[in-house]
Amino acid sequence: MAVQINPSILSADFARLADEAKAVEGADWLHVDVMDNHFVPNLTLGAPIVEALAGATDTPLDCHLMIEEPDRWAPAYVEAGAGSVTFHAEAAAAPVRLAREIRAKGARASMALKPATPVEQYEDLLPELDMLLIMTVEPGFGGQAFLDIMLPKIRRTRQLVAKHGLDLWVQVDGGVSAETVERCAEAGADVFVAGSAVYGAKEPAAAVRGLRAQAEAAHAKAGWAARA
Repeated sequence: MAVQINPSILSADFARLADEAKAVEGADWLHVDVMDNHFVPNLTLGAPIVEALAGATDTPLDCHLMIEEPDRWAPAYVEAGAGSVTFHAEAAAAPVRLAREIRAKGARASMALKPATPVEQYEDLLPELDMLLIMTVEPGFGGQAFLDIMLPKIRRTRQLVAKHGLDLWVQVDGGVSAETVERCAEAGADVFVAGSAVYGAKEPAAAVRGLRAQAEAAHAKAGWAARA
C-alpha cells in the first residue's frame, strides 16, 4: 500500500492559499475541509474557493465535506475541480447513490466516520467507495489532540478491507503528526491528513517528506502490510 500525505489547508494562511498550496507541491493531495456551521460548529469555505484553488495548483484536491445535505451539495465540488470528495455517513441520506454519483462525475468517492460511528455497520457499503476516512478527532476544528482510542477502529477497518479484497484507501484525519503517524500506519492507515504538523513547520515540504518516511517505515514493519 502506497503512503499518501495530504496537507490540510485548514491550518494554512487563508490569505495566501495559492502560495500555501505551492509550498507543499510534493504532497499527494491537498486536503480541503469544507464546514457549514451546521453539521459541525465551524464555517470555512465553499465550492467557489475550491474552484479557485484547483486552478492555482497541480496538486489534486481532496475535499472533506463536513456539511449537512451532502447528497445535494457534494456533486458541485467535483464540478469545482475536486479529485476526491468525502461525505459523512452521519449526514448522507443515500450514501450508495451519492458515492456512485461522485464516481460518475469523475472523482474518487469517500465516506467519513465520526469517532463514535462504528465501521462495521457500513461493511456492505465499502465496495462502493474508493476511500474510508476514520476521524481521529471530533470534526469541526483543527489542532485537536489525537484520539488513541481510534487505533482499534483503524485496525478493524483494515481487516474489513482485507476480508473483502478491496482496493480501498484508509485515511486518518485529526492530530496526525510526527508523534502519531507511525501508530496510525501500523494500525492500517495509508492516507494521512496533516494540518498543523505541516503548515506549522518552518519548511512544510520537508514536514511532508518526514511524515511520509515515518509512515513508510511503520508500514514495512506492520504485519497487515506484509500480507496485503
